[in-house]
Amino acid sequence: MESRREKNPMTEEESDGLIAARRIQRLSLHLSPSLTPSPSLPLVQTETCSARSKKLDVNGEALSLYMRGKHIDIQEKIFDFFNSRPDLQTPIEISKDDHRELCMNQLIGLVREAGVRPFRYVADDPEKYFAIMEAVGSVDMSLGIKMGVQYSLWGGSVINLGTKKHRDKYFDGIDNLDYTGCFAMTELHHGSNVQGLQTTATFDPLKDEFVIDTPNDGAIKWWIGNAAVHGKFATVFARLILPTHDSKGVSDMGVHAFIVPIRDMKTHQTLPGVEIQDCGHKVGLNGVDNGALRFRSVRIPRDNLLNRFGDVSRDGTYTSSLPTINKRFGATLGELVGGRVGLAYASVGVLKISATIAIRYSLLRQQFGPPKQPEVSILDYQSQQHKLMPMLASTYAYHFATVYLVEKYSEMKKTHDEQLVADVHALSAGLKSYVTSYTAKALSVCREACGGHGYAAVNRFGSLRNDHDIFQTFEGDNTVLLQQVAADLLKRYKEKFQGGTLTVTWSYLRESMNTYLSQPNPVTARWEGEDHLRDPKFQLDAFRYRTSRLLQNVAARLQKHSKTLGGFGAWNRCLNHLLTLAESHIETVILAKFIEAVKNCPDPSAKAALKLACDLYALDRIWKDIGTYRNVDYVAPNKAKAIHKLTEYLSFQVRNVAKELVDAFELPDHVTRAPIAMQSDAYSQYTQVVGF
Repeated sequence: MESRREKNPMTEEESDGLIAARRIQRLSLHLSPSLTPSPSLPLVQTETCSARSKKLDVNGEALSLYMRGKHIDIQEKIFDFFNSRPDLQTPIEISKDDHRELCMNQLIGLVREAGVRPFRYVADDPEKYFAIMEAVGSVDMSLGIKMGVQYSLWGGSVINLGTKKHRDKYFDGIDNLDYTGCFAMTELHHGSNVQGLQTTATFDPLKDEFVIDTPNDGAIKWWIGNAAVHGKFATVFARLILPTHDSKGVSDMGVHAFIVPIRDMKTHQTLPGVEIQDCGHKVGLNGVDNGALRFRSVRIPRDNLLNRFGDVSRDGTYTSSLPTINKRFGATLGELVGGRVGLAYASVGVLKISATIAIRYSLLRQQFGPPKQPEVSILDYQSQQHKLMPMLASTYAYHFATVYLVEKYSEMKKTHDEQLVADVHALSAGLKSYVTSYTAKALSVCREACGGHGYAAVNRFGSLRNDHDIFQTFEGDNTVLLQQVAADLLKRYKEKFQGGTLTVTWSYLRESMNTYLSQPNPVTARWEGEDHLRDPKFQLDAFRYRTSRLLQNVAARLQKHSKTLGGFGAWNRCLNHLLTLAESHIETVILAKFIEAVKNCPDPSAKAALKLACDLYALDRIWKDIGTYRNVDYVAPNKAKAIHKLTEYLSFQVRNVAKELVDAFELPDHVTRAPIAMQSDAYSQYTQVVGF
């Protein structure tokens, strides 16, 4: 300290004054670019980044083709349609009621004018359906959700939980939007706990009808999309009550699904016994008309029971191919897992949009720089790279992981393989939870990375953040879903030690539990060369080791606490550890799919760019949890430092190809419509927006 003060004998007040003066001058340069810096004010020096390798020359067309896959054409058709119809593009400022009507007109235009028929792909080609959903959601997230309610939830429940008679009766009307509908599962007092639903459907054998009732205020169906304005039907989840000839009088057969008309087909008036209230203005997604439904002795024909997993005969006899309430309930929810798959996939689409806007802006926006030299792009600052480059790498990672999930889901729909159903159920729960949570945080980071400009509504961060926020609750609360993943891992762990088999997704646990849980190799723990750290085997082994160790520790803790607290108490006591375990496992699956995608990329330059992003994703995650690896000496101190340095270097390398990486998403201008993100001259374009 003494020597530094001798070299620069400046008081604290003088130093503060100099900084303030420099800052004022910089701000004045933004307002009057013709001004030149005063030589009396030394500017902040920026360190030049490492240049140990040349910037990659990336074949953007090949990368985009590899990323977007076989459904580019249908997405381009959707983008072209909305680009040609400015009247169907959502304005920045719009009232709730106007947004709802616009959203319905957007969906009608898509189906009846553009000729895109999503419902035809829900069951027969899910990969194409989710590609449509991604494109539609990028135009307006409300439109994506409304489409999902109509086709995936209402329509999907009819064709997945019903039988041929339901498909024959309702398919065409759902497809062409004559039969607009709702998915009435959630109640005021029950959301995630679907088995606790209180709405009843009591069979009346005299009239061969079910009577739908809302027994109390807590059983009112709540947050039901399409209910407040546009829906004519609802798939209502209710407890099936059958009369019996014993002392009980009735028998509760558990939760089943029923088609209930809620509005007149011609007049659109609410039908007798049905009460509908508007849930009102929401934080986001105000183009979706959410409502509340109450049923007062509403009668429906017996055929309106969606009877794939359980049926009631004319005389009131119940039959099912599944022996227990729990198995029927599990089969029912298993058929609805497509909602989670769609949300995970759509969330990555939102992440692509926000990352594209933030990164393009950061490439264009210039601020500060070396003395007497032009200002530099803010993406050249290490702090900005630290915010955005791991995010870009993660976007690619989640893209490939959710593509894999969609492929598995599509295979499941074709084969109905029981093990595949269980696999997709757990994987969709984990990816939906993990990806939507990450995207929610990333949206705030993107807004902040764009400074004050990011706060303008035209730049979409606010609307994207508000619309996406509910993704963390849709189709199951994220914390609850992660617990499902943890429970499944523990089940596999137990089966492994009882001689059972492990599915493909969890097969790494067999090796990891036998090998990785031994003492870390003191030699490899100290390897710190770049080739070793960028070796996919090292990266994947590290992820798997962490998950396996967490799994072993959680299993031991649960066993210990269950002796004194019981099963529920032990689970609650270990809940944070269980959530960490689930996230670690999902990260392992994500990395494995990313590594596989890099390996399979046919174009060398695109493959090299993907390898950079993959290495950054892996090492950034290892560094963020370096304490876990250090605690067990899996990574020695010098190796930890090497990981940190390499992560910073990879961020710089990814920055060099950031434009190519975001351009590969091929999002049209009206999707990433932020003027500051699209124009080479950000300032002049932005002054046009505010009216100068």
